[in-house]
Amino acid sequence: MKRKIGITLLSGIFILITLVTAACQPLPLPANSETQTASAITPTATIVPPTPMASRPVYAPGTLVDYTAQTGDTLPALAAHFNTTIGEIRAANPILPEVVTTLPPGLPMKLPIYYVPLWGNPYKILPDSLFVNGPAQTGFDTVSFVNTNPGWLKNYTTFAGEKNRTGGEVIDYVATTYSVSPRLLLALAEYQAGALSSPLLPDDLARYPLGYRDREHIGFYMQLVWAANTINNGYYSWREGTLNTITRLDGSIEHPDPWQNAATVGLQYYFSLLLPVDSYQSAIYSDGLAKTYAALFGDPWISDQPHIAGSLVQPELTLPFAVGDTWAFTGGPHAAWGNGEPLAALDFAPPSNVGGCGSTTEFATAVAAGEIVRTDTAVAILDLDGDGDERTGWVILYLHLSSQDMIRQGVMVKTGDPIGHPSCEGGQATGTHVHIARKYNGEWMPADGAIPFTLDGWVAQEGSQAYQGTLTKFGKIAVASESATSASMVINTR
Repeated sequence: MKRKIGITLLSGIFILITLVTAACQPLPLPANSETQTASAITPTATIVPPTPMASRPVYAPGTLVDYTAQTGDTLPALAAHFNTTIGEIRAANPILPEVVTTLPPGLPMKLPIYYVPLWGNPYKILPDSLFVNGPAQTGFDTVSFVNTNPGWLKNYTTFAGEKNRTGGEVIDYVATTYSVSPRLLLALAEYQAGALSSPLLPDDLARYPLGYRDREHIGFYMQLVWAANTINNGYYSWREGTLNTITRLDGSIEHPDPWQNAATVGLQYYFSLLLPVDSYQSAIYSDGLAKTYAALFGDPWISDQPHIAGSLVQPELTLPFAVGDTWAFTGGPHAAWGNGEPLAALDFAPPSNVGGCGSTTEFATAVAAGEIVRTDTAVAILDLDGDGDERTGWVILYLHLSSQDMIRQGVMVKTGDPIGHPSCEGGQATGTHVHIARKYNGEWMPADGAIPFTLDGWVAQEGSQAYQGTLTKFGKIAVASESATSASMVINTR
């Protein structure tokens, strides 16, 4: 399914409602060691009698049902969820302006619905604002929280991201890189492995504490990496309207309830891959993860503050290389971090580096003015709102920057200032390039979504699969190519 439309601002009416092969796979470096002082306990996740799946009426085709817009909702996604069309939604809601990006949370709507059987449970586990590592997570001290609890996680250490980290630091590292709430990761670790309450990790959970049995994901850190990547896949697939079926371990299926929110569907998708059906149904209902989360952090719905406003638009951004230069567009929309969704990143490479992972003297540059609020191996984060926190406002991720001449944390930059040399460092890369992606209030922004990735007028569109796609500007088209063909060249004429 395409990411649909490129659009601009909602009208004020909503205010009333308040040349190189250069593919990349941005993954944290594998853990080299696992150290834990643990050996035997019983995890806190308990099995309760399965909750019967709630049912919806068998609606006559096109029945208008009540719906209240949730944070991050878009017309294409709602059309997919309710098995209808954007045209029918517009006809039922004439208040909608011609141009629509994100819908304002709380907007009452009438949606035409076309019934499908096997809708899933409508119980909502967690608000979207508490799923992402966004504004709601500011002020939360993960390490202190872990260390004040008696569980095995406070005594856990491992090598992650090129340094030894404690349990709380591992949670923060994964939360930061994948932009998933550290509170959510802690709740998962407690629900599935007693990480905060049980003093010892049982031997049978030592290799696969979250239950994902895969030789590439041994130990708590790598299990957490898989968990964060997987819940993101579910979250953003629902957000974009591309996930319509969940297949459980016994082969049975369900379709997420049309009224569901992205955070809940992300967690339903995650648990469906791990748990037998009865345990899955328990995990996604009131006595499952939701109960664990509330016990640790309180009722999440009381503190819900929608993090994606209506009529959201991208600030003006330029191409990530110097004016007058020509670079190759080597990667269309693909994963921002890890594997799968969201397809939020684009790749660019200086054409002088044909031939793989050679060094270059050319710099990737700032696409807007702001502050470098975080640097890590091959990574720089450009914060555009000036508050020094990547969890709030618009930020740009730069990945695959060379360690040589890379910008320092805390530096204020102007548009066009050098950030770092493209390279193959960080994650997996087949050629020298820079990978850039956007976040807003902790949420990754798909490159070809309701708010398209636009760089100096070049608008990103995805292809039939990740890394394919185009940039279009006033009839000119650049086609993504890992081989840096002439059709992939983009000139910065700003």
